[in-house]
Amino acid sequence: MIRVLVVEDEPLIAEAHRAYVERVPGFTVAGTCGSGAQALRFLAAHEVDLVLLDFYLPDVGGLEVCRAMRAQGCTVDVIAVTSARDLDLVRAAVAQGVVQYLLKPFTFAAFRDKLQQYAEYHRRLARPTGPPAQHDIDRALAALRTPTTPAVLPKGLSPDTLAEVVEALRASPEALSAAQIAEALGISRVTARRYLEHLTAQNLAVRRPHYGGPGRPEHHYQWHPSRTS
Repeated sequence: MIRVLVVEDEPLIAEAHRAYVERVPGFTVAGTCGSGAQALRFLAAHEVDLVLLDFYLPDVGGLEVCRAMRAQGCTVDVIAVTSARDLDLVRAAVAQGVVQYLLKPFTFAAFRDKLQQYAEYHRRLARPTGPPAQHDIDRALAALRTPTTPAVLPKGLSPDTLAEVVEALRASPEALSAAQIAEALGISRVTARRYLEHLTAQNLAVRRPHYGGPGRPEHHYQWHPSRTS
């Protein structure tokens, strides 16, 4: 699991971000902090993989938090979650090791995509297979910039339902049939199959025949192994 620290001074927004993180498979919330100083103390005492950092905090700015983290030898990754749109600030954030920048306000789908991109980046750099080759590094960095799902869906497909199908596949250790997805999400089997076939066409899911009885085999679907965080 990727352990996430949410740093946000508005309690309602912090709770929303915490809930969002918990909805994305492979992520868990390590804690929430309402100030830069509190975040630095938390990082010194707990294991964290990723910080979701608001840049407008009541005590210090997000950049100052990043600089203090690096000065303390903390190499945790940071995603800026902020309304700050100043290009100089964006450049400075990148220089301090901010891996992604998410502008407020945003939808859950945009939030989920950032985390899934980060999960792929994290997975690629975590492989214990010896020193990485150039293409390994290129693919890891590209994962931060490549959408995990297409921006434009085929007609009739809903981003929210697609997210639910993705979550169901990612959470299941076993391959699932369209009927199982349909029952879990309260949609028709035909609709579930459309989403599953769409994910298969995007190389996000794998389709395999399942021979459970006489007649034609039933197709089962599983989240693509290369996409698992």
